[in-house]
Amino acid sequence: MPETDPPWWQRAVFYQIYPRSFADGNHDGVGDLPGITAHLDHVADLGADAIWLSPFFRSPMADFGYDVADYCDVDPQFGTLADFDALLARAHALGLKVVIDQVYSHSSDRHPWFQESQRTRSNPRADWYVWADAKPDGSPPNNWQSLFGGPAWHWDSHRRQYYLHNFLAQQPDLNLHNAEVQDALLDAAQFWLDRGVDGFRLDVANFYTHDPALRDNPPADRPGGSGPPAKPYLFQQLIRSVNQPETFAFLARLRALMDGYGDRMTVAEIAGDETVRQQVEYVDGPDRLHTAYSFAFLRDAFSAPYLRDGVAAFPARSATAWPSWAFSNHDVPRVVTRWGGTRVPEADLPAFARTMLTLLLTLRGTPFLYQGEELGLPQGRVPFDRLRDPEAIAFWPEAIGRDGARTPMPWAHDRPHAGFSDAEPWLPADPAHGPLAVDLQRHDPGSTLAFAKRLLAYRRTRPALQTGDIAFLDGPGDLLAYERRLGSDRILCAFNTSGAPMMWTPPDGRWRTAPVDGLTGCVREGVLDLPPWSGLMAEPAA
Repeated sequence: MPETDPPWWQRAVFYQIYPRSFADGNHDGVGDLPGITAHLDHVADLGADAIWLSPFFRSPMADFGYDVADYCDVDPQFGTLADFDALLARAHALGLKVVIDQVYSHSSDRHPWFQESQRTRSNPRADWYVWADAKPDGSPPNNWQSLFGGPAWHWDSHRRQYYLHNFLAQQPDLNLHNAEVQDALLDAAQFWLDRGVDGFRLDVANFYTHDPALRDNPPADRPGGSGPPAKPYLFQQLIRSVNQPETFAFLARLRALMDGYGDRMTVAEIAGDETVRQQVEYVDGPDRLHTAYSFAFLRDAFSAPYLRDGVAAFPARSATAWPSWAFSNHDVPRVVTRWGGTRVPEADLPAFARTMLTLLLTLRGTPFLYQGEELGLPQGRVPFDRLRDPEAIAFWPEAIGRDGARTPMPWAHDRPHAGFSDAEPWLPADPAHGPLAVDLQRHDPGSTLAFAKRLLAYRRTRPALQTGDIAFLDGPGDLLAYERRLGSDRILCAFNTSGAPMMWTPPDGRWRTAPVDGLTGCVREGVLDLPPWSGLMAEPAA
């Protein structure tokens, strides 16, 4: 490949797999690595270029794998290292790159590192986690709050100190100010790189380091008259507990390691309020990460100005930093429900799902599709007595939680649990997902799955949609319109983000509807005809 060609991860479409819910190979009700391997043909047939696997490492599963007890082994629920090697080999044979999660902010409290750290204040790993003395009155050392509710400090009777946990108490924060901790994490990264993985997704990368002085977070500015938020951490500006400049020294070490393995890549998850600004900071430079996504489009806000501002802010801050975008994942309600459920009539949701796929796959940046997004799945319904997510249970009913995005993947409409497993699954399969199962959509040219395949195939043929620039066009307030350009390749993309039909004449040149059947918008005699909640792609007319 010529050196001037963009790297593979800039051109790629990633497909996120949540292992517990993708496919159950041994029929114990929990998805596993052999189940994933058996269904990789689905991902390859879709036209994706890479998969991102959420954690499958040894874990007591307090947070379902994001509490790691061994960074270099597979949890028996998911299989064995041999099963992972088989998955990797099959993916590579199908032309799929494999990116795996790495959780460096915290570990499980069952990890041997923590169990040694908590024994005494003088053992070799005493400083591998964030420990602090109580205040004179016995209260925690500062006001930091856990994202899962309550103070971010847990009292430990062994050391008679508090330890920091930004998430569950079972997820103590690692002390990345300690070079030995960095060394150990880089050793774990090298273990998987040597095994052949193509990159890492870095969980909450902006949570890696904390203010060493443990100063309080200041209160958040809230609109006058607004009631208290549902979650305590929302009372604060998280400027001391996360997003510290010392993080970038560790990222430089990680980037140097990755560069030694050729074309491997990193994609960071950036959580916080100023998400696009922070996204750029983490990828802007040769000693930073390759790309990052944020929660900019994983929240409830949805409007043409909101989407335009979020995307345009990235190149405005850096001409070289490369973004990634996601509309759904394992942490948030699915986009069909989150953005469409309260606005779009139920009968129009399939068309809305196709519009969202088109929007995601035509933005400048690397798109991440979440399992089931290609089927147009709405948020799964999980009754309270079946909830497993500790966050959902803690904040019920004010927060919708994460379980509804993690219900089993529907493979077969006429089999128990939608073909995910013969056993009762760890989360219930939503009956509403049965009619959207893969087996029904696979042979239906009018299905969302068939459309997704056509869309990904078209994207692969158009360099402008892969790595081209983006130029936004002015139009009515509910219109999101932009042109993707790379050399002579030009694609016009337009989306009606309202419930009213729209006609619009683009200002530059003549266009014709792109040959991708399934979108409800079209070009008629030079005018864009956009029904409610619709989108289109157009090519220059001859």
